[in-house]
Amino acid sequence: MVWKHADRLRVGQADDALTRPLRLLVEHRRQTVDDRTRPTNRLTALLKTYFPQALDWAGELGTAAACEFLAQWPSLEALQGAGRSAWRKFYRRHRRLSAEELDQLLNTLAQAQPLTRDRALLEASVLMTLTLVDQLRTLIVILKRLDKKLEELFNQHPDQEIFDRLPGAGDALAPRLAAAFGTNRQRYQDVQELQQFSGIAPVTEASGKMHWVHWRMACPKFLRQTFHEFADASRKKSCWAEAYYQQHRQQGASHHAAVRALAYKWIRVLFRCWKTSTPYDESIYLKALQRRHAPLWLQAVALLNQKAHA
Repeated sequence: MVWKHADRLRVGQADDALTRPLRLLVEHRRQTVDDRTRPTNRLTALLKTYFPQALDWAGELGTAAACEFLAQWPSLEALQGAGRSAWRKFYRRHRRLSAEELDQLLNTLAQAQPLTRDRALLEASVLMTLTLVDQLRTLIVILKRLDKKLEELFNQHPDQEIFDRLPGAGDALAPRLAAAFGTNRQRYQDVQELQQFSGIAPVTEASGKMHWVHWRMACPKFLRQTFHEFADASRKKSCWAEAYYQQHRQQGASHHAAVRALAYKWIRVLFRCWKTSTPYDESIYLKALQRRHAPLWLQAVALLNQKAHA
């Protein structure tokens, strides 16, 4: 490649001082979220063996509120020994319940029966629960620290306005998309380069009469994951994204194949916004679809009508 096609190579340029730490920290944050998932899954499995009611009463595991609940009351015996006053204080701090709902919940706590009375199992399980809660609390603190730094960096980023308005991006995915594109507008000459480099574009292979298409294996996995997760999240906020996803599902595509197809389309939209430094506007894109009488526009309108009558 270097010997015969040097004219096709471009000099690499490092991103600016805001994008480089942003790219490192968003990936580290995603890995930390995975680290939190492991003890959360272990805690879920453990509670099912001796204190399954906590899965409903503590709230979503992996949150500070659930950790506080289990640290105070790691067993049904400990919970019922605390009394209604302590329960009421906890739920008033962490849940928005009407007086009737709260009284009904407190009655449920008072009348609950233990899954097992085996002391050996209970004592070991309580200790294991407390150790997992300690791990989760540490990871929650780390994630808050990372989120604070990422918010600070992203708010100073020159392309913050471009990615901040994207449907479904939110606080986690918007900085990841900014880091994925960077600020060097000459890095990708056309959108196909980014689609292929990210691994979203499929690979087509042919030999004789054989022809097959498969997803790209040699690519930055975190970059591909970023576009995939954003495309999936966008379906909940963008009518055309959901319509495009449904089109592929109706044609027999699996969930992940349909999300990759949507990510492929999103990259084209985002690449244009990035190249021109223009924030994404859903209404402008929908009007463009309407002017072309695109089938996607018709399906998006049908989907909106279904939701309106639901």
